[in-house]
Amino acid sequence: MPTRDSEDSPARPVVLMKPGHPISRDDIDPDALRIMARLQRMGFIAYLCGGAVRDLMLGKKPKDYDIATDARPGQIKKRFANVFVIGRRFRLAHVHFPGGKIVEVATFRRDPDPAPADEADPGAPADPHAIFGTPREDAFRRDITINALYYDPSIDAVIDYVGGLEDLRRFRVRAIGDPEVRFTEDPVRVWRVLRHAARLGFEIEAATERAVRSHCHLLAAVAGSRLYEEFNKDLAYETRPVFEALRECGLLRHFLGKAGEDYETDPALFARIVALLDIEEKARRSGFVLTLEEMYALIFRPWMEPRFGEADEDMAETLNAAFLNAGIRMTIPKSVRANVIQILVIVEGLVRALRTGHLRVALLQRSHYPQAVRLFFLIEKGRPPAAGESFETIFREAHPEAESVPTTKRRRRRRRGRKRGAEGGGTAPGGEPAPNS
Repeated sequence: MPTRDSEDSPARPVVLMKPGHPISRDDIDPDALRIMARLQRMGFIAYLCGGAVRDLMLGKKPKDYDIATDARPGQIKKRFANVFVIGRRFRLAHVHFPGGKIVEVATFRRDPDPAPADEADPGAPADPHAIFGTPREDAFRRDITINALYYDPSIDAVIDYVGGLEDLRRFRVRAIGDPEVRFTEDPVRVWRVLRHAARLGFEIEAATERAVRSHCHLLAAVAGSRLYEEFNKDLAYETRPVFEALRECGLLRHFLGKAGEDYETDPALFARIVALLDIEEKARRSGFVLTLEEMYALIFRPWMEPRFGEADEDMAETLNAAFLNAGIRMTIPKSVRANVIQILVIVEGLVRALRTGHLRVALLQRSHYPQAVRLFFLIEKGRPPAAGESFETIFREAHPEAESVPTTKRRRRRRRGRKRGAEGGGTAPGGEPAPNS
């Protein structure tokens, strides 16, 4: 098996023409097709790349349509009116379309040569001439073979430099190059291998699997911001199979701290979170999508449940202390953590209200109440709220003897007028006393 950029790696790719592949131009976003066609008319190479090609080969609808090209970011910006160039180390062109749609266009890159230790500066912008590469170099820098395929719409062909077509045929995930070297270079690749295998239901190639198990501990040294970024990808969709794979490999503790360790060692606790993630996935398929903060609240809810009983007065303070003492290695922004805590506090308040028949008016007037209600329905009812259904309606049904439930609409404050003088006079805009009427 050829390794990354080795002398044995084939210089020429496998090119699979129709009818050897199932991809149809009709299944590709028309704006992405127009971008590629325009770049190719201008003399550039432009391919559909990454997960989009993989999903199309598997008969699935891609979530994104990313493009790889030999055009530089500045050249792309000059040729398209609706382009924003983003990124510090690696510049990417985002082509914007009405409705918020964005098509990412990236220049072919290669893995830069390692800088001498005394010159290395991980925060410095990369030298563009040192990182731009060829389609082959761009394919070999990627993590796994099935994500390194290209599709050229001009000739209706799939292009494979790394053996990704064979791995797709065999339903397996394989690291590009020597997996031990690759995972040592970037331990996050271990996480990505597990994610793709779990979501696709693929097996992991033997050498890659051995390296996953022997290198997963290296995640403990990854920056907290990257761990947060990767976990957000898991929360975006199909969270349950990825969460199960991370637990099976013992990775949850490396970014969720004590919470992750408890999910790994307590079967009952893990069964609880898996059940909730199943409910969330069914709701998502019906169009009910939780926000990122709601997803974090869902993830932490089972682990936090025993702590609700410990909170005498300030439940939010108790939960915040639990977060801070859990040794969570991923860097959750303070604002996100604060919002998650507020959602959890309100959800627990709603659970108690339904159990006791006592509903505090202040609970309904909190800013995170709508988010908490959405989560409450999934946790307690196992489904999203029906059209027109609210917490107030189920509270009334459960406790018809309770006093009328107050409305969740907030009263608008009346603006207080200027204080009038003792004899009806006031102050004029210029600061002079206003004449009496």
